[in-house]
Amino acid sequence: MADTLLAWLRLVRLPNHATALADVLAGYLVVSHLRTIDWPAPALRWAMLASVAFYAAGMVLNDVFDVEIDRVERPERPLPSGRIDLRGAVLVGNLLLALGSVAACATALAARSPWPALVGAALTAAVWAYDRHAKATAFGPIAMGACRSLNWLLGMTAAGGPQAAAEWLLPVGMGVYVMGITLYARNEAEENRDDTLAAGSIIMLVGLAMAGLFPWLASRAAEETTWLGTGAAGAARLSGWLFLWSMLSASVLLRSFLGMIEPTAERVQQAVGNAIMSIITLDAVLVLATCGEPWAMLLFMLLVPFFLGRWIVSST
Repeated sequence: MADTLLAWLRLVRLPNHATALADVLAGYLVVSHLRTIDWPAPALRWAMLASVAFYAAGMVLNDVFDVEIDRVERPERPLPSGRIDLRGAVLVGNLLLALGSVAACATALAARSPWPALVGAALTAAVWAYDRHAKATAFGPIAMGACRSLNWLLGMTAAGGPQAAAEWLLPVGMGVYVMGITLYARNEAEENRDDTLAAGSIIMLVGLAMAGLFPWLASRAAEETTWLGTGAAGAARLSGWLFLWSMLSASVLLRSFLGMIEPTAERVQQAVGNAIMSIITLDAVLVLATCGEPWAMLLFMLLVPFFLGRWIVSST
């Protein structure tokens, strides 16, 4: 029983669910501008459920469609090893996808807006398209980045947004960042890598730069609703924020660079794991620019379940 449970936790990539929650929560907070910690609104609760369901469905169906490859390259995984029945995984993956769609519709009802339901429908299509068709093609990283962007938008639409043009930089930038991670992670089981490592790192940099533009543009627009504020005090806070964002971005790219220098499977997997983990920290810092320290610290605390989950099962 314990072995079966552990196999399922590994199949759904338990630690990474914290990053999905961070995205949808960050999207909601950026639009709503909440400053004080409060119990999540019904729309946010439904959006968080939808996010987790979509992520779990994507992970399960990913391994379902990769089972023949994994029999050769990763025979220790739950499906090729036989610890989880393939038919059962297909059923669970599709049920999770359906749960995500239903929860997205419930988000739309709670938010009194059709947009969360439409984003949920797009996420359903994007998850299926990536796992079933796009993953092994040149469009694979784009499809995965789209899934991450849509997850951000799920949270934003639950709060009635995006409301300002600059807010679109956040889902697009974080989606481009994940697109870079996906490209970087291609063929991670192989010892010898090609220039996809460099291309993935550059794309990650572009995504980080795009998302980092949001606080600067918000400040230029004199949006006093943001935590950064305006005037001399706002300029000082913005400078400090940009320095923090730059340091976080540099730490991610440094690990990626080390993977390029020594492109072994272990090095590449470490860089990928670090880039995935950093999604939580990056989301927290983006929330800091809009909502201040309390909510940013709450998002940052999602690292706790991430690390606890990674202690149980691998995040990649």
